Amino acid sequence: MKSNRIIPDTSVIINGELHKLVNQKTNKNLEIIIPIAVLDELQSQASKNKEIGITGLNELKKIREICTKKKIKIEFIGDRPSLEDIKLARSGRIDAIIRDVAKNSEGTLITSDFIQSLVAEAEGVNTKHIDLKTDITEEIIEKYFDIDTLSVHLKAESLPVAKKGRPGNIILTKLSKDKLTKDDIEKIIDEIYYLITKTDDTLFEIRKNGAMVIQYKNYRIIITKPPFSNKLEITIVKPIIRRSLQDYQMSERLRERITKNAEGILISGSPGSGKTTLASSLASFYLKQKKIIKTLESPRDLVVEPEITQYGMLEGDFNNSAEILLLVRPDYTIFDELRKSRDFHTFTDLRLAGIGMIGVIHANESIDAIQRFIGKIDLGLIPHIIDTVIFIKDGEINKVYELKLCVKVPSGMIEADLSRPVVEVRDFETHKLDYEIYPYGQENMAVPVTEHKKKEIGIDKLAIERITQSIKKFDKRPIIDIVGNNKISIRINKKSVPKLIGRNGTRIKEIENELGVRIDVNSKE
Repeated sequence: MKSNRIIPDTSVIINGELHKLVNQKTNKNLEIIIPIAVLDELQSQASKNKEIGITGLNELKKIREICTKKKIKIEFIGDRPSLEDIKLARSGRIDAIIRDVAKNSEGTLITSDFIQSLVAEAEGVNTKHIDLKTDITEEIIEKYFDIDTLSVHLKAESLPVAKKGRPGNIILTKLSKDKLTKDDIEKIIDEIYYLITKTDDTLFEIRKNGAMVIQYKNYRIIITKPPFSNKLEITIVKPIIRRSLQDYQMSERLRERITKNAEGILISGSPGSGKTTLASSLASFYLKQKKIIKTLESPRDLVVEPEITQYGMLEGDFNNSAEILLLVRPDYTIFDELRKSRDFHTFTDLRLAGIGMIGVIHANESIDAIQRFIGKIDLGLIPHIIDTVIFIKDGEINKVYELKLCVKVPSGMIEADLSRPVVEVRDFETHKLDYEIYPYGQENMAVPVTEHKKKEIGIDKLAIERITQSIKKFDKRPIIDIVGNNKISIRINKKSVPKLIGRNGTRIKEIENELGVRIDVNSKE
């Protein structure tokens, strides 16, 4: 390498560092090589009336004047970027061309771009990084937060705002009277990226074209760019509440259930209700019970002790993560959050393997969390997978359900031969039966028990519609009357009666079993 030969990139030209470097040098053997790609990039920015392009070109003019005065050799080398290179500039194509010029010139690449210097060093290019951001600290993030701040939302051409308060009492607050510009957001992104790449306490959860999710210490940082979002946006979330299980108001019976018997727990609630906070509390509680705890998260934002290992997606799939967990054999695994169908299958597989599972799931009502499992796994398996459902509202435990599988006649039906497998959903504290989940026709349904009492009959509009659809095969205009609890009278064309009944009554019996009602068949005549 020729130590007197330097190759600058656009960053040190724009920020004036090359100007300072040349102005200080007295060595006449100094050579400055400007890649053509640098000149073209600055010209492109200037033609779009961007300040950085105009500033860069003015700096180059000053540098040439100094070089002429001091008799320092300066030349422009390299190929001009193609149209494809320009289109891929944001992907690092122009930076790659600059590195190639430095490598072929056997000189020293000087840059203020931290990523550019890392890549150049990895490629074996002699590099000098001029760090202008030594004063950047975690304060660039912390300045937006106070003790009550839950999240900060920064968007180009919009006012910066923050959510403050506690679950159930959250207020959107303006952080400034001035709107943020695109340049403001780009600068913040640059500073955040610089900060997080200087520490080991960082996890890149998602890196896709237009979106990035980063877990930096206790902060979750979401950065979105066009075309994914219409404008540049930064969202920073920080958990401000850390609670122990003792802080929650719960009965001794529930506390004993969590301590000894609960191994399939669902924590449900609306976004921001405090589900993750409770999950973190349970993790700490079981850790103190000398249990081995692991988590499945994407992104990983549970606030847990260092002894608890937090797993993400292995090769983009929680199923792969589950294979490792089955070998690790933890006592409890916290799955935050269940969303996709594959997540429910993974949760089921781990629970059936004997691992205690705690799932976090979005739900507007307490029964909704259980309904999310219906159709994804067999009905009879649900009580073996889930034994306790905790619904969180405004940061507190609002409702607790327990599940039990039995064979019986569903509430509202009276015929003994209508017995079927029924999942009972009971209030944990009062043991009151609130819902029944059972097969009806071709579907599994969660039916409120109180609704049956109000109607005093087990047949509703849905049943009538199903019965009509089944009978239309024999008569397009059947007459259907409700004559009692779960008993109906059907009148059809005289010729169609034998077809509907079938030999020895087999066909009508099949329809009765499928629909869960008793049927009397008569002719219209």
